[in-house]
Amino acid sequence: MGETLTEKNKKWQFWVDRGGTFTDVIANTPQGALRTHKLLSENPTQYTDAAIQGIRNLLGLEAGETIPIDAIDSIKMGTTVATNALLERQGERVVLAITKGFGDILRIGYQQRPKLFALDIRLPDILYSNVIEIEERISSQGECIKPLDIEKTKKQLQEAFDQGYRAIAIVLLHGYRYHENESTIKDIAHAMGFEQISLSHEVSPLMKIVP
Repeated sequence: MGETLTEKNKKWQFWVDRGGTFTDVIANTPQGALRTHKLLSENPTQYTDAAIQGIRNLLGLEAGETIPIDAIDSIKMGTTVATNALLERQGERVVLAITKGFGDILRIGYQQRPKLFALDIRLPDILYSNVIEIEERISSQGECIKPLDIEKTKKQLQEAFDQGYRAIAIVLLHGYRYHENESTIKDIAHAMGFEQISLSHEVSPLMKIVP
């Protein structure tokens, strides 16, 4: 039988906001009381992860004690670190793997013109550093128009890897619905040594490739 609402409420709940300088942790105790805790986001001489340490502190655990997972209902976390890296363009270089013929689609976008009569159109910086066009094509109904060329894809990914790329975003046409080719490329990238692999159907499974 599943947990009753009363049993669930007797567990800890944590909400974490990890900032560049401080990490704030709010806890809802099994008794329903709210407790807060603030600590430095980076303090390597004391702990390796601020969010985990904040949870440990609120639970009153000593060094070396294991966090009692069964006593925790949920942990929800937000962070401005990723947002800041995005705004400041300080993140890892990313290679975009996309269906052949659509290498420029994110640069083209929707051609929105907030200032309709502006003569000097300044496009926002793109988030990726390089593009790989993948030989594959699946229709909106799931029909294979062009099968995935695995050997060519391996060669393209290896070239990107040899150029120093360790992060890859895989966005295939209609991948939000038909995942097989994206998942296959993920397996290739993982075996090759890519450390950060993002798939469109996992990150944001939306219709239409631009959003």
